[in-house]
Amino acid sequence: MIVAVPDTGVAPHPDLRVNLLDGADLASDGGNGQQDQSSHGTGMAGIIAAHGQSGEIGALGIAPEASILPIRNKQADDDGDSDKLAAAIEYAVTRGASVVSISSVAGPSIRLQHAIGIAIQANIVVVAGVGNKPRDELVRFPATYPGVIAVGGTDRDGNHASFSAVGPEIDVVAPAVDIYSTSIDGKYRKGTGTSDATAIVAGAAALIRSKYPYLPAREVAHRLTATAIDKGAPGRDDEYGYGVIDLVAALTADVPPLGFESVNASAGPTTAAAQPGDDEGGATARGLVTLGVILAAGVGWAAVARRRRRGDDPPPRISR
Repeated sequence: MIVAVPDTGVAPHPDLRVNLLDGADLASDGGNGQQDQSSHGTGMAGIIAAHGQSGEIGALGIAPEASILPIRNKQADDDGDSDKLAAAIEYAVTRGASVVSISSVAGPSIRLQHAIGIAIQANIVVVAGVGNKPRDELVRFPATYPGVIAVGGTDRDGNHASFSAVGPEIDVVAPAVDIYSTSIDGKYRKGTGTSDATAIVAGAAALIRSKYPYLPAREVAHRLTATAIDKGAPGRDDEYGYGVIDLVAALTADVPPLGFESVNASAGPTTAAAQPGDDEGGATARGLVTLGVILAAGVGWAAVARRRRRGDDPPPRISR
């Protein structure tokens, strides 16, 4: 799977050496996207697809066999230019991306709206962060665009992160506090924000597309929301959306296609019981940056075997 990362660029890193493609630099006079001055884009790429190094050291991303298409559309970790983000998405479409991970917000320019619409029509899963308070009190574009998977964040206890924007557009949430990943100059970073949560969900989408290669993009999104672990008020709410992503269930559960959810509604949720992950204590002792095993490391929502979706709700779906 090719995951496009429009961001500050992705610097070559030992943990990304195998799967970092030549991309594009739209923020300067050209290049292959493998330049990053702020480390933000490199961090997002590592969360998605870092493969680590020999000897079990380094960072392991959510989908370490995915390919990263780096697209440098801004030089710093800020909102950036809407039309440059649009150009980045257009480029991702031409390069055959399966997933586009947007860990930023931008104004809803006509060109950007059109580019996202083209990506969705091209059967690409588009994932976007909802934004961070205090700058972003409500969900920001492009997470508000219909068909985009809008991602919020949880804290280390698995509860709604206080900085994560809220709103009816939120689909799912993922860990967003103290997320370790790759950085520039071969180093590592620790990030906090809905950007990191977005990269986690993008990695999950890449895994789903790899296991179910003929599943349409909207069904990939449905599989993520239908298997999410319900939090907050029963059913969908404006802080958690449909809940915290459950990667094991998203890959293994028997999820009816969109339009057929009511068939099994009386029987309760379709999410299969997930098994607890392996103990990662040894891996931590060996110095692993445990991104790929984030469901089993350091966050309260990790014990998926102890949580099941509330049985009084039919399997949810993206409402947009």
